[in-house]
Amino acid sequence: MLMQRMMWIAWPAFLMAGVMEMVVFAFVDPGTLYWFDQPLQVSREGIYTLAFFAFWAIIMASSALTTLLALSPFEMNRCPVPADERPLDCAKYSL
Repeated sequence: MLMQRMMWIAWPAFLMAGVMEMVVFAFVDPGTLYWFDQPLQVSREGIYTLAFFAFWAIIMASSALTTLLALSPFEMNRCPVPADERPLDCAKYSL
């Protein structure tokens, strides 16, 4: 189930990062970008790549927060350890 949730987060974020990349760089020329009043010493392709991964990370964080907030209280509070191996502090919750 964890792997499925990770894909629910990563795949749509990947697609939207691609869309975000196209929208941003339709209006921004990467050759004119400055960082602390200094021109970036990175190629255009490097800027495209860094921006894509930054967009992907931000969108994945947003999707992960949404997935976390969608969990039920039972899912959040259940103990992941089998019943016969549980510590005392999670004895009352079952899988």
